[in-house]
Amino acid sequence: MPKVSIFILVFVFIISFFGSNFYSVDAYMLDSNAILVPPSWEHLLGTDRLGRDIFARLIEGGKVSLIIGVGSAFIASIIGLILGSTAGYFRGNIDKGFVVLVDLFLTFPTFFLLLALVSYVNASALVLIVIISITGWMTTARLIRSESFQITSQPYIRILNIAKVSRLKILFKYYAPLLAPIYFVSFTFGVGGAILAESGLSFLGLGIVAPQMSWGTILSSGKDVMEIAWWVSFFPGLMIFLVTFSLINISNYLQHLTNKKDIQQK
Repeated sequence: MPKVSIFILVFVFIISFFGSNFYSVDAYMLDSNAILVPPSWEHLLGTDRLGRDIFARLIEGGKVSLIIGVGSAFIASIIGLILGSTAGYFRGNIDKGFVVLVDLFLTFPTFFLLLALVSYVNASALVLIVIISITGWMTTARLIRSESFQITSQPYIRILNIAKVSRLKILFKYYAPLLAPIYFVSFTFGVGGAILAESGLSFLGLGIVAPQMSWGTILSSGKDVMEIAWWVSFFPGLMIFLVTFSLINISNYLQHLTNKKDIQQK
């Protein structure tokens, strides 16, 4: 299953970032003679209500969705890694401040917090990356903090502290390798979550603003013609499903490997 998921992800990334090299149809071209045309040899995935080619738009929109997903997950995971490992290592007042900060963010449901933030700014890929990152680091941070507590209690860490070894050296040399599996699991989960968040915002009209497009905006554009032109919403929805499903499978596999390694060490 992980091999199939990796193949799907690689295929989607290649299509999104290099598909325009072999499919030269303009994603923005309007054609009044090809409105809501079903999938055919001329238009592989059909057209929308303005006559624009769906496949070309999926290629163009995929770049934005994947950049937002990967960028948001990377930044959120880095924030979670830094805050979680710092709280778990230093403990005391730093850990108490961390708990207060996490509780403050978790007071509001993540998606409603996203809605509140996006409603005050003009959404773009960069803005969505920042906003999704700000609202998505808490789970990673809590997992990292919990694991850091266990690492800090190890005898060799205490010996290193007594020997007055540099704290930065301890964090990078001894904590980082042990926390890496959790980071990668959180990152893969985060990519799927960020893509779904962006798609949800775009579906509600609060995401990417035209003329930019994403899978979410393409999906949203087909909701009014669902009954007569299913392909407009189906194919962007399929892309979102394939990416998130594959990422969840890979995350579960990485988590299984991590748990198996922990059992063997014990």
